[in-house]
Amino acid sequence: MTMFRNSVQGLDKVFRTDIDAPKVVLVTGPPGSMKTSFSYSLISSYLEKTGERGLYVTLEESAESHLKNMRSLGIKVSANMEISDFTDLRELDDVIEVDNPTDYVHFVEQVIGYSKKKHQEKFTVFALDSLGALYSLMEDAKGMRKKMFYFFKTLRDFNLISFIVMERPQAGPVDLLGNEVFLVDGIIELGLDRTRGKLVRYIRVDKMRACEHSMEKHTIEVGEGGLTVLGPTLV
Repeated sequence: MTMFRNSVQGLDKVFRTDIDAPKVVLVTGPPGSMKTSFSYSLISSYLEKTGERGLYVTLEESAESHLKNMRSLGIKVSANMEISDFTDLRELDDVIEVDNPTDYVHFVEQVIGYSKKKHQEKFTVFALDSLGALYSLMEDAKGMRKKMFYFFKTLRDFNLISFIVMERPQAGPVDLLGNEVFLVDGIIELGLDRTRGKLVRYIRVDKMRACEHSMEKHTIEVGEGGLTVLGPTLV
């Protein structure tokens, strides 16, 4: 049976039970911790095996650049994953009604609604990369944060498993991220540790509602076949 916990090699060492819908999961970590690569690899592999459909919205780079980076890491690109960048979103004006072009949260919600209407129950997974980039597009960042409750509620109402990428400083505690920590259903931390004189990447689950999981750090390795989760990080 295909599940998220077996969509990345070794991830079943971290998750004992699967991530079920509806759920909003924050994927956080410092620059270089492979937040984007992990999120895309996890979703793409899952969709390829299940035949379900997904939408990946990237606001930090073009769709072409994103796919090029994924292929360079050996991560398989699934045809079941639609990639949209900011340019693509703006070009959808003719099929999506947008009351206020500067309300980017509402705009993303409309795009998700369009995908749900297009693929119906087969549309099961959404990813936003990144929340920080979305905030930067808004003139009122403080007001933007107040919209997160309703944005996350919309994602759950569509019965999606949603992965929201959000950057945080190296070694910064999770509670410095803001109110998003309290609004999401799960937090996956990706980071960098120095182990035995060597810098390694790791994954750790801070929380995941209705899911049994390890809270230990597990090393992530990048090889020719993409990402692999190894055993617990040695200290």
